[in-house]
Amino acid sequence: MIYELADFQVKAEDHTAFGEALARAIDAVLSKAQGYRTHQVLACRETPGRCVLMVGWDSVEDHMVGFRQSAAFADWRAIIGPFFAKLPHVEHFELFASSAR
Repeated sequence: MIYELADFQVKAEDHTAFGEALARAIDAVLSKAQGYRTHQVLACRETPGRCVLMVGWDSVEDHMVGFRQSAAFADWRAIIGPFFAKLPHVEHFELFASSAR
């Protein structure tokens, strides 16, 4: 599995509405994508309006080709895109180490 990290910045006053739109977009679009496995949304405590979305995919291709080049991506962007203060920064990661308690 690989992990997509998308760093979102929205206006602080739109933070709650963005969170609601993001939850709708995840449920309606992202969670149905080929290769989607899991996600987490993290809200930054120090920077109001900043969120990081971590999505687990089977492969980079599932994200970059299967999802990003599909009609579903246009639906995804239509739901959350209007909230962006700037385009999100997106990169892919693989698990290097983990722990659990």
